[in-house]
Amino acid sequence: MFGPGSQFDQFFNDPRWALAMVRATVLEAAHPQIGAALIDNSTFTTHPWRRLQNTFLSMRRMFGADEQVRQREAARLNRLHARLKGTDARNQPYDAMDPEVRAWVVATLFESAVTMCRLSGQPLEQITMERLYAEFRAYLAALGDQAGHLPPTLNEFWQYYDRMVEEELENTEALQIILYKLFDHLPAPALLEGIPTIWAAGRALAGPVIGTITVASLPEPFRRRAGLPEIPGAQTLTQSAYLAVGLARFLPDGWIHAEGVASLLSLSPDSDDPRAKTITAVHDGIKRAGALLRLITPLPDEPEPGDASGSQRSAEEFFRTVLDQTGDGSLDWPDLAAMARELSGRLDLEEPAETRLYNAYADWWKELQQALDSDGDGRISAQEYAAAVPSLAGPALIKVADVLFDATDADGNESIDADEYRALFRTGFHRDMSETGGTYSRSAFVKEFLSFMSGRQRSAAYDPLLAQA
Repeated sequence: MFGPGSQFDQFFNDPRWALAMVRATVLEAAHPQIGAALIDNSTFTTHPWRRLQNTFLSMRRMFGADEQVRQREAARLNRLHARLKGTDARNQPYDAMDPEVRAWVVATLFESAVTMCRLSGQPLEQITMERLYAEFRAYLAALGDQAGHLPPTLNEFWQYYDRMVEEELENTEALQIILYKLFDHLPAPALLEGIPTIWAAGRALAGPVIGTITVASLPEPFRRRAGLPEIPGAQTLTQSAYLAVGLARFLPDGWIHAEGVASLLSLSPDSDDPRAKTITAVHDGIKRAGALLRLITPLPDEPEPGDASGSQRSAEEFFRTVLDQTGDGSLDWPDLAAMARELSGRLDLEEPAETRLYNAYADWWKELQQALDSDGDGRISAQEYAAAVPSLAGPALIKVADVLFDATDADGNESIDADEYRALFRTGFHRDMSETGGTYSRSAFVKEFLSFMSGRQRSAAYDPLLAQA
């Protein structure tokens, strides 16, 4: 069911899978509970590239051959989902651990894989489809869900899928954001930061096309019921796009690798990754091309990002790029929970250390509320934050720094070595600490973390970790 030789393993690095994943995400977001959870907790609008890379990593762990890795990842996902519960704007409850909800997520992945082959003019044979379905049911079972939430046979699955589409899915706010706002305002990946003209031009062309392709590929009954537009020629465009993207499968082995592409997009030019020098050279060339394009086209100017070489930033910018992780314009608990989630994932923490980190962030949230929530509405606006002291760094934030240091210091020797540093920051050890044997002391770590999180200082380490899209 898992590892090399599985049907899923053959699909994982198929370039068509990128289009299928967008489609599956839309079908997930159309489920009222999932849509509400995305709106309240997800960073998919502000940090899409980070979320994409984390998704690829999680799926590789779950579908890989190592049973221990799969069990560890399943436990991590279950802890993550257990924290995602609440009520939506209509006061309806949502719970990411609801087995019916989790079954629908898996169902959309399977059905979108089948659809991507059909739209590419290469429909799956029945036996291949049944094998792939068995693998996705095994994936759901690996998460610990009881049998029965996905039907046992493929024929029964299609009846279940049609019922869900016709009776359960809605034109949710999350679906509308993905289809009509996400691609229009998609932030540049790290690879293309600093060249806004080129990114804006590409996004202006690709965004509407991806949206049109995705809508046209959705089930017709749902499109009608949700009032999604019928664009002339959209079906032909969709089939052509899947076919064209699928041609990349015939490139030499290793040229198309899902995780590699995702990590490349998030690679910072100043990283010590061997690819970084090449990326920097390409980046400079694209930047010069962008300057030329700006001269010969009427594209609107976009503000250049500020200098990230240790300079200070405004309270408004820090609020927008770091604190407001979910992108809803205010700071509340889901934003800090998203930080804890990202840090826990980077360090691959197990339950005790992960819970300790979440608790430290929860204490910091209480401290922030008491200090900054002037109108008592349970959240902090950008104005409330800017009007207060942006350099606020009380005992709770110091505790967050200490807990994060303990989690990063895997061997417990009270210093962070190069390997531990890379696990957190995914880059090389850019520190001159010869007096401490080339390690990162607790005091230095805490001082730099507080300087960053209080909004005073940019950081070559923490900006890619928490501010990068």
